Amino acid sequence: MGLMSAVLERSNLHRAYDRVVRNKGAAGVDGMTVAEFKGYLKVHWPEIRAQLEAGGYRPAPVGKVDIPKPGGGRRMLGIPTVLDRFIQQALHQVLSPLF
Repeated sequence: MGLMSAVLERSNLHRAYDRVVRNKGAAGVDGMTVAEFKGYLKVHWPEIRAQLEAGGYRPAPVGKVDIPKPGGGRRMLGIPTVLDRFIQQALHQVLSPLF
């Protein structure tokens, strides 16, 4: 099985989805919340999957949030969209054991 096939395997995607939902997190630049994500996937997953398989998927820009540091000062925090976090998690679950 190729790596992308392993990434797109149903059980891997379910684990990635559960992880992203459990971690919650803020909406990215698209404004989509974790609560809205399931409905979005039901409609758009076939198209997203085809883009991933064809190598044409491009992640959205990362939102930037300036947060205070505990010891003073500030740091920038990047917030990917929920969809991009889902895809990143699915990739991580397959690639991490290899490295």
